[in-house]
Amino acid sequence: MREGNLLHVCIPARFRLGQIDKHLIFVLKIKIMKDVESLDWDMLKQALNERGHIQIPALLSDEECNALKDQYDNYNLYRSTIVMERYRFGKGEYKYFNYPLPGIIQSLREKFFPSLSTLANEWMMKLNTGTTFPKEHETFISLCHAKNQLRPTPLILKYNKGGFNTLHQDLYGEVYFPFQLLIVLSEYGKDYEGGESVLVEQIPRAQSRAEVIKLKQGDALIFTTNFRPVKGTKGYYRANMKHGISEVKFGNRYALGIIFHDAQ
Repeated sequence: MREGNLLHVCIPARFRLGQIDKHLIFVLKIKIMKDVESLDWDMLKQALNERGHIQIPALLSDEECNALKDQYDNYNLYRSTIVMERYRFGKGEYKYFNYPLPGIIQSLREKFFPSLSTLANEWMMKLNTGTTFPKEHETFISLCHAKNQLRPTPLILKYNKGGFNTLHQDLYGEVYFPFQLLIVLSEYGKDYEGGESVLVEQIPRAQSRAEVIKLKQGDALIFTTNFRPVKGTKGYYRANMKHGISEVKFGNRYALGIIFHDAQ
């Protein structure tokens, strides 16, 4: 997401870094979803290479999704809140988690990063960017912090009826990771309708291509943060991708965004 001029939430000093209720952290450190290492990474990487995105069904359980939704109004967890209409980002609201991240969110970052970093390095080599990503997320975060990107970027989003998100990219500084993760926390058809994920790939010297993806509760979508390599007649070129959310027709749609780099 985009931060713009942030509407900061005032968090009492006693709740700031390292001081958040330990019971709350324990509650959210639920047995982590599917075993990430046992996913079919060959299939996932092939889809990411070919299309720039891939869906993972039922990554989180209903209980994990509901636990995250239930904490939406717990201001102790968040560093800032963005009201999207204020910045013409769309219509809705999202909140950035603060450090220390809830256990389940920290685990998602750490468990997905190693396999995705392997593919990210392959992409950077194809495009001759000179960028190399480390194997471990902790090391990557240290690179962010060295560039003064100190603020965590995982976020929770809420859209009511009529809510939407305009097309954008989640880049927060010089250092960024080329993949991110979206997990829908609400049940389509029961909690809301509409609100599909929209991905638009901008092909050089051609019309853009859009895909609309409907996710069930707990489903995850991995997609490129910025661009993917596409092979042309003269080698690889960058195909830029933006993402957004279509209008919610009724109800409330909650989602979790896992962005691997930190923000300035």
